[in-house]
Amino acid sequence: MDKKEMITEYLNAVYQNIKTAVQSIEDILPKVQDKTFKKELSTQQDKYAVLQKECELFAKAEKIDGIKDNTWFEKAKLWSSINMSTMTNKTNRHIAELMLMGTFMGIITCEKDRHDHKNISTEIDEILRKLRQLEEDNLDNLIPYLA
Repeated sequence: MDKKEMITEYLNAVYQNIKTAVQSIEDILPKVQDKTFKKELSTQQDKYAVLQKECELFAKAEKIDGIKDNTWFEKAKLWSSINMSTMTNKTNRHIAELMLMGTFMGIITCEKDRHDHKNISTEIDEILRKLRQLEEDNLDNLIPYLA
């Protein structure tokens, strides 16, 4: 695999992690009743959107022909999972628990990507660092909703 292919693979991995978070929030926001909680999730969504844009700008600068979003199947699976899980329970506590599980998965994916793509791109490393920090901040902001 040449350097550009490795960069593309790394960028796609980070981008898909971000897109999963964005989609999760999009899918769950309509189910949230509490205005404060809805605002928190919207703020998180905005921060993910900034990182998504960073990936897209990096791809453009590096002449990467298109970073790949998650597949239709992965999106449908996530949407179904959220809808099934919130069908009978739309409490802040339950939604926060779902979001926390997703956030933990995001952190795990960040760590795996960091280890799998060492010394490939310092620019993508920085986007991944920001994503990891956002995920950690989200943990702190979601935990109070478990009460």
